[in-house]
Amino acid sequence: MTADKKADKKSTSAGRLLENGKYRKIVIFAGFAGILLIFLSSLIPSGKSTGASESPSYSAAAQEYETRLESSLTGIITQIEGAGSAKVMVTLEQTEESIYATEDKKSGQTASGQSEESSEKTYLLVKNDDGSESALAVTQVQPVIKGVVVVCDGGDDPAVKQNIVNAVTTALHVTSVRVCVLKAK
Repeated sequence: MTADKKADKKSTSAGRLLENGKYRKIVIFAGFAGILLIFLSSLIPSGKSTGASESPSYSAAAQEYETRLESSLTGIITQIEGAGSAKVMVTLEQTEESIYATEDKKSGQTASGQSEESSEKTYLLVKNDDGSESALAVTQVQPVIKGVVVVCDGGDDPAVKQNIVNAVTTALHVTSVRVCVLKAK
């Protein structure tokens, strides 16, 4: 039997099944059911939290981090001789970031002298007390400091300004370019 005859035989048997009204209805019904399930899955929440829903908690954490830094720096700067009273503003470049544990799976296939590699990265999940699953956090990276502005009574004195810049750069491990010291009114 040739390949053309086999193809004709397969197409005729599939054609006969589709010509049968009962099988055609089953195929059409299954198609509509599949489309309906896909549509419904987009409407039903999955129960897993997404980055968009967690952003308010991250911004609150970042705001708290900024406030703590500002308070600590204000306490340190007011202790510097000649600085006087001070106000400090800290801005962050990004919010706190969590790094999750992952598992990498690599597989390679060789077909007719060609090698094909594929890799798959999956997050390791742990069960919570309530039975839900969440990704296993390995570490959390603190927000990156974008800049610091210090307004103080002694901000016009070059020696005081240099002492404040040294204190801030040392405390926050930032470059002096990211620190601005100004005299208060």
